[in-house]
Amino acid sequence: MNSLLDKEFVRKEEKEYKITRLGKTEYSNMLRLYDLDRQSVLEEESKRIKEIKKSTASFLEENDIKDVDIKFRFLNNKLKLPYEKVQSTLDNEQDYDKVLLFLSINHPDRFPNYISPEEFSKKYDIKLIKLNFVILRIVEDNIFPIKFFTLELGDSKKYYLQVNEKLERMLNVIVEDQVTKFTYLNNLDEDRSVGTPPLTMSNIVTPILEEIIDNLFDSGLKSALITFLPNYINYLAYKIEKERKLLDTFDKLEGLIWNEIMVFNFTEVKDQFYIDPAKSFEENLEKINKAIEQNPKQLDLYYMKSKILMYFDKYNEALILLDGMLKDFPGNEKDLNMKKASILKKMRDLNGGLEIIDELTNKYPEDNDLLNYKAIWYQYLNKKEEALKIIRGLIEREPDNGIYHDSYGEILMAFNDHKIAIGKFQRALELDPNSWYIYQTYIKLGICYRELENYDLALEYLRKGEELIDQSPSENDTKQMWHSYASPFIEEIKALIEDF
Repeated sequence: MNSLLDKEFVRKEEKEYKITRLGKTEYSNMLRLYDLDRQSVLEEESKRIKEIKKSTASFLEENDIKDVDIKFRFLNNKLKLPYEKVQSTLDNEQDYDKVLLFLSINHPDRFPNYISPEEFSKKYDIKLIKLNFVILRIVEDNIFPIKFFTLELGDSKKYYLQVNEKLERMLNVIVEDQVTKFTYLNNLDEDRSVGTPPLTMSNIVTPILEEIIDNLFDSGLKSALITFLPNYINYLAYKIEKERKLLDTFDKLEGLIWNEIMVFNFTEVKDQFYIDPAKSFEENLEKINKAIEQNPKQLDLYYMKSKILMYFDKYNEALILLDGMLKDFPGNEKDLNMKKASILKKMRDLNGGLEIIDELTNKYPEDNDLLNYKAIWYQYLNKKEEALKIIRGLIEREPDNGIYHDSYGEILMAFNDHKIAIGKFQRALELDPNSWYIYQTYIKLGICYRELENYDLALEYLRKGEELIDQSPSENDTKQMWHSYASPFIEEIKALIEDF
């Protein structure tokens, strides 16, 4: 029961436990994992629909929404994306309904019809900063287990496509069929001088486009689909059926595992062998492979290759590479295994990652950094008590290590203990004011103060953190990610202060 309370699936009122809407959504999702007849699932869904029917009907009527498809998508979003997940960000549920309406209107089926965030903000009376921020949290940060894809046109128009809805399921079937057909024929003709074109992403995308344009998607979306399809194909290749939300909102651990501090001579290697998003996977890989052939004992080159593989979502290939590195560079066992755990996390295999960490901590029980990793990993698994027990013990061992206090704060923050988290972050600033990660500490402090509605301190810490981002040795994609966290909060808080 404590676990259900921690996850906000139930709440206690006057000595009685009551299921929350978030809990009902989770329960509905769980039903699909069991071998129940379709009627049982539909009956449960009907109960949930009845509960929100009145407010939903009123909202759609007030906003003059008559399109049947928009109504259906809105109701579908309302059932799958519970308000409680973003409640602390918005003033009321009506604003959240407006965000869901924005997603429901800007769907590929409605092309060329489109309403921009600016137009929507004025028409439906919602602050632009709030609309953009919640859209970012839903679509980019994946705060729900429901994934959205974005089709972006050159004129800044964005259309949103949800996984497992009708259009995406049809696209899924066509893409899988075309990829399978192309692969089979390519292997069949590999020993012939003529036949199927080479197995490249562009050669796979072309027949898919021919099949889906004017059948599933309007021809006006062709340019957006050309950009979208390679990422979608990679998504299907590595998709795990039971995707779940990870709690690594800020993910400092990724920076620790992937050498934010730039150990060895990795900076020089990274400067020489950078990832070029404009080039294909094969083109990016060619140069690093040649360098490895010439310098097979240079560890940094293999690290760079693993980064390229991960950038292009070649997670299985990255795992194979790391296994080979473990044999060739046994002295780097801890670092390489933690990188394997990181990849498993990206593949949504959290338990597999924990097994690796368990093996390492059993083998190296005095390695405090490994224990720090394990504490954060328990946070990902939503195991609050286990995470706190480890991090508290770790701080007893090394009370003056700032990064452990930062981890303590981040764990507390993940479980909405913002007030206590502030003290841990403040201690990290005192102990380690010039560390590479400290800009993250400032930003997390600002967000905690925002949740506690202390807007002046929130703005002060967020601004300080954003100023420090570009001074850090972190990689550019990490810096951009943290800018995307800080900027919407800063704009929102500035607007809140102006309203007072």
